[in-house]
Amino acid sequence: MKPARLRADVLAGLTTSFALVPECIAFALVAHLNPLMGLYGAFIICTLTALFGGRPGMISGAAGSMAVVIVALVVQHGVQYLLATVLLGGLVMIAFGLLRLGKLVRIVPYPVMLGFVNGLAIIIALAQLEHFKTDEHWLSGTPLWLMLGLVALTMAIVHWLPRLSRAVPPALVAILGVGLLVHLLGLPTRTLGDMAHIAGGLPSLVLPDIPWNLETLGIIAPYAFLMAMVGLLETLLTLNLTDEITESRSFPDRECVALGAANIASGLFGGMGGCAMIGQTVINLSSGGRGRLSGVVAGTMILLFVLFLSPLIERIPLAALVGVMFVVAQQTFAWGSLRVLHKVPLNDMLVVVAVTLITVFTDLAIAVLCGIVIAALNFAWQHSRELYADSHEEADGSKLYRVHGTLFFASTTPFLNHFDPAGDPAQVTLDCRHLSFVDYSAIAALKTLRERYSKAGKHLRVTHLSERCKQLLKRAGIQHG
Repeated sequence: MKPARLRADVLAGLTTSFALVPECIAFALVAHLNPLMGLYGAFIICTLTALFGGRPGMISGAAGSMAVVIVALVVQHGVQYLLATVLLGGLVMIAFGLLRLGKLVRIVPYPVMLGFVNGLAIIIALAQLEHFKTDEHWLSGTPLWLMLGLVALTMAIVHWLPRLSRAVPPALVAILGVGLLVHLLGLPTRTLGDMAHIAGGLPSLVLPDIPWNLETLGIIAPYAFLMAMVGLLETLLTLNLTDEITESRSFPDRECVALGAANIASGLFGGMGGCAMIGQTVINLSSGGRGRLSGVVAGTMILLFVLFLSPLIERIPLAALVGVMFVVAQQTFAWGSLRVLHKVPLNDMLVVVAVTLITVFTDLAIAVLCGIVIAALNFAWQHSRELYADSHEEADGSKLYRVHGTLFFASTTPFLNHFDPAGDPAQVTLDCRHLSFVDYSAIAALKTLRERYSKAGKHLRVTHLSERCKQLLKRAGIQHG
């Protein structure tokens, strides 16, 4: 590795590690867990996915989307059941990758991707507002103005420094610079230590202390599957986004396997489950992190913070981290999607807006599922309207129909309406040269058409079927001659 690339990855990883700490602590607290569980999970998952995953430069850790999924399990059954759930969820992720299902992310339409990115950008920004509270009350007076001033200073540094020099990541300069300013001037603002104390030891290998029986499996299996699906979905969508930013190709199935193995390791060493984190990934990429080393450095620094550097890390002003995350939210949001909303088809615009809102108000999995369903229904509707037929009388008195388009579940009714079994002559030919049969509904429609002509005492002959259509009809036991 070239020295310049090595230096860029190390600095990017260091910058990302500062942004990982408050997020992982916050997500652990959301899940009613010890903050160290979030940090241990971040260290293990970030390091292992960076080393063995299919997408260099992408950052994974203890993610909020997965924390929300397991809150009820922790409250009802305790931490040990959570650790077992993380183990089982990791196995599901590995199976997903080994079965090569990572390519399923290709069916996610681009408008859904835009909605996903915009929704997560809004979530990242809204999450920072919690740092403007103390004891559930909003800051006011001098503390509020000081917080706002430091946030604005951080954002200004991140925005303007690249215009002066790109020697070091601007986010790193902003965090360290604002932290030093607060320390030298003795400014009374909240620090990372006000969220939680992060000093601890090395994580130890311990199996979850639970009864290993079918009853336990029945408790943890639903949570494990849901956690795995949410984690995989967020990871694969973030992977796609990273591919676009870096203009390079990744290996989704390899990433799924690595993520599953990392979650198993996290569960065995007392950490939370996790997946890709879009905010930290954007920080890493914008700081120059492109190789595996950036993720390894970010993960390793988390452990060093816990073991040795907690007194220093806990003195970092929250305002500096909030300012960086606000910039991340601004960089993550696809502003171009707003400029083209009036230029794209209405249905695509609705998908972008719907996925964005559903992501913000519910969760990512529901949002993406709804987006895919809306896009699929729109696709089916549009293609069903493109089917058309022309017909004419032949010299021998028979009638020829030529049908153009795709025959599938949404177009079977228009297809059947093009024919007139009662008024047609005794011999009718259906030319399928320009007609594609897609599903069983198409086969059933052809069978229905044959029966209608047969009941009318007439013969329907089907010609110019493709080999694939012939195979479909043969499998269904329908003669195509």
